[in-house]
Amino acid sequence: MGNELHDFLPDDPQPGPSWARSNWPQVGGTAEDDLTQALDPTAMQVAIKAAAAKAGAAMDPRAIEVAAADSIRAMMLVRTYRVRGHLGADLDPLGLSHQNLPADLDPAYHGFSGAALDRKVYLGGTLGLEWATVRELVDILKRNYCGKVGFEYMHIADVEERRFIQERIEGGDKSIDFTPEGKKAILAAVIRGEQYEKFLGKKYVGTKRFGLDGGESMIPALEAVIKYGGSRGVREIVYGMAHRGRLNVLANVMAKPYRVIFHEFSGGTANPEDVGGSGDVKYHLGTSTDREFDGIKVHMSLVPNPSHLETVDPVVLGKVRAQQVFRDDIGQGKHKQVLPVLIHGDAAFAGQGIVWECFGFSGVKGYNTGGCIHFIINNQIGFTTSPQFSRGSPYPSDVAKGVQAPIIHVNGDDPEAVTFACKLAIDYRQTFGRDIVVDMWCYRRFGHNEGDEPSFTQPLMYQKIRQHPGVSKLYADRLVAQGVIDKDWAGENEMRFTQVLEQEFDASKGYKANEADWFAGRWTGLNKPADPETARRNVATGIEQKLFDSLGRTLTTVPEGLTIHKTLARVLDAKRDMFATGTGFDWATGEALAFGSLASEGYNIRLSGQDSGRGTFSQRHAVWVDQTDERKYVPLSTVPHGKFEVHDSPLSEYGVLGFEYGYASADPKTLVLWEAQFGDFANGAQIVIDQYVASSESKWLRANGLVMLLPHGYEGQGPEHSSARLERFLQLCAQDNIQVCNITTPANYFHVLRRQMHRGFRKPLIIMTPKSLLRHPLAKSEASDFVGEGHFMRILSDINGADDAKTRKVILCSGKVAYDLMEARDAAGITDTQIIRLEQLYPFPGEPLALRFSRMKNLEEVVWCQEEPRNNGSWFFVEPLIEEALTAAKSKVDRARYAGRTASASPATGLASRHTSEQGALIGHALGTSVRSEIRRQKKA
Repeated sequence: MGNELHDFLPDDPQPGPSWARSNWPQVGGTAEDDLTQALDPTAMQVAIKAAAAKAGAAMDPRAIEVAAADSIRAMMLVRTYRVRGHLGADLDPLGLSHQNLPADLDPAYHGFSGAALDRKVYLGGTLGLEWATVRELVDILKRNYCGKVGFEYMHIADVEERRFIQERIEGGDKSIDFTPEGKKAILAAVIRGEQYEKFLGKKYVGTKRFGLDGGESMIPALEAVIKYGGSRGVREIVYGMAHRGRLNVLANVMAKPYRVIFHEFSGGTANPEDVGGSGDVKYHLGTSTDREFDGIKVHMSLVPNPSHLETVDPVVLGKVRAQQVFRDDIGQGKHKQVLPVLIHGDAAFAGQGIVWECFGFSGVKGYNTGGCIHFIINNQIGFTTSPQFSRGSPYPSDVAKGVQAPIIHVNGDDPEAVTFACKLAIDYRQTFGRDIVVDMWCYRRFGHNEGDEPSFTQPLMYQKIRQHPGVSKLYADRLVAQGVIDKDWAGENEMRFTQVLEQEFDASKGYKANEADWFAGRWTGLNKPADPETARRNVATGIEQKLFDSLGRTLTTVPEGLTIHKTLARVLDAKRDMFATGTGFDWATGEALAFGSLASEGYNIRLSGQDSGRGTFSQRHAVWVDQTDERKYVPLSTVPHGKFEVHDSPLSEYGVLGFEYGYASADPKTLVLWEAQFGDFANGAQIVIDQYVASSESKWLRANGLVMLLPHGYEGQGPEHSSARLERFLQLCAQDNIQVCNITTPANYFHVLRRQMHRGFRKPLIIMTPKSLLRHPLAKSEASDFVGEGHFMRILSDINGADDAKTRKVILCSGKVAYDLMEARDAAGITDTQIIRLEQLYPFPGEPLALRFSRMKNLEEVVWCQEEPRNNGSWFFVEPLIEEALTAAKSKVDRARYAGRTASASPATGLASRHTSEQGALIGHALGTSVRSEIRRQKKA
């Protein structure tokens, strides 16, 4: 393990295969990790002969039998320690975890006792030993596996990965040993972490800080990740973590100035005028900085995180993936330059399902980040809940075994051991591109927050904690005993650091926060809209005829040698007709034209979701699969300049949406889209929507251009396949934070996607995408709608509506119900009614709507019609806004009436007949026609 703080691992590790790169490898054995050599006939012959010669038995059968049995049993003992030695490790600083040494780690369990302990056995190079007594063997195994560090890695299928770990931890010469200067550096970092918490506790009595007290060994360990990671090729680290220790990491790892944090404790960030937003509590905030070790600069960022403890995890991974794309750090043998580090609490790691969703990305094409270092601050308690009540597994880290991630358990009272664990973690990650977990057992010196009384629920634990010395005291005493420092060294360092904190505290009183810089790096050139009206402005998004024709050829040309499905061939025939005639363009073609045109302009497009390649409704066909060998061809990937990628995601909403949000936060020049299989499924990602999509601009001063595609519409498919919960998004709308659209034409969809990239700012865009309208005969566009000076239309007029002067009724609506209304009105011969579609619900198009009302001098009635139940959909959101538009138009109509389903606990019925009856009733109610005749018309249709 070497003797330098920054280079105790080998300089040139040999790369090995990873299970994520191809098919699962066979579980195999080697002399280093199982019984293979002990059972190998040739090796056994050597052992037997050597043993017999030593015994002077000249191939005595009894000597042969004893030698063979000893060798086999010794190898079984070695394997047992490799698999279960962690159960005998000294991990709990408080000594409350009563883990007796498992019986099978006792040599007597394997048949070695008495004189047999001192009999030499043949090991054939295992642990670097040819021959050793069992007593010597056990002594080495205990030092390797049952000290302050415990290892779980034998669940890994890949032989090379297991060997890699064994070579670094096994053998009589292996120990955790740093140079005197390295030890001083570790102690100094622990002191900074400890004294910083004490200083905050004195200056801000009773204020929540979720301190790291008891887990300060994490500070030198994270510094080792930066320093050693830099030497192994890391140039950027993206951190995600919850509350515990966050302020300490900001100050002592991220180097955020102490005066700024003290200013925030005084309420500085709560003032929107200081920073340009509503602000958030200090232990949610993020930062970015550069740190340099040994001439290597590493950029670091800490992503803001809400109180949903693990919500930040997929956001970090998505951001890392985007940064890796910038650096051309994606692909076989890459993923080396940008490193994700996620810091977890023990209860959250075991309890939050999003942790597993993020592990599920490991090695998956389109989501792989080359491995993440997971660091668990294992306080052995979750708020007030003890481990035995918060999980059923021995360790919080057990979930990581599902992706065969190695797990290093370590005693948090040993800063050298924790630092070693993190260095081994970065070495493994950089070599194999795989996740690895460091589980630091420590304690929480105070309550969940500093105002809590933890003895209410854990009196015995907190009796122990009150008597337990701090990490710096234990480690300083150890270094004094070793002669590394004198008895005054630690105290002098504490005093000097406290003086620095006092100076920074005084400086914080005059500190004034700068206006937040939202738009640096990749965001340079973008800006905040100056006002809501500016935010609603449109830009020209039509394309040239030449590009339109070129994309038509790209979307309809089958490469030679590619055997496509016969149904896809018919789809392509229909597309050729569209481009030949200039008519009948459907939703999927409009979307493909938007993607292809943006790519031709140098933008990247990233679309992901469950079944996004084909499309849930077999509408997109962005990926063509050869029917003979399953080769994949992506037509839009051939468009020059930009990059188009589409990924069928893991079966996850929470994790994937968080990932795509993180990707979009890092790259405003990529159109990032997440598509739900059905819009209803976005429910599973509601935390990301609430905590990031809708509010991070206000809370954390971070813009984002993510697009969410949510199939929505009532076709009688039941409550789980109808509603994308439009009302929830509208309820979140405020302060020009997001855009919510329910679009009805392919061309308008084309323009809204292009508008997303062509404006000088970014806002999340939520689109209620259609299902039946994907192929509806009226939901078509013409070639002229895409070419020229066109732009997105927030309001769309009726296809066959009455003239303004003759209009007595206006039916306002959004989405596919517009076509049902038009068909029913025309069938009934009604000539005084306009049906106006609101394609954008937020920001609400109040001004153009008022202008339309003002032209209708004979208007007598305004109706809002929706398919969704009254307590769902848009009604409660749009009602007051329609009233404002009518007032602004000086209309004699003062408010709209409602036409739609009655309030319902379930978003839709699952009975087709009931759906038809309800749909007929709401159309009839809106138009003022016979409900019975409308139901008959619906059934006939």
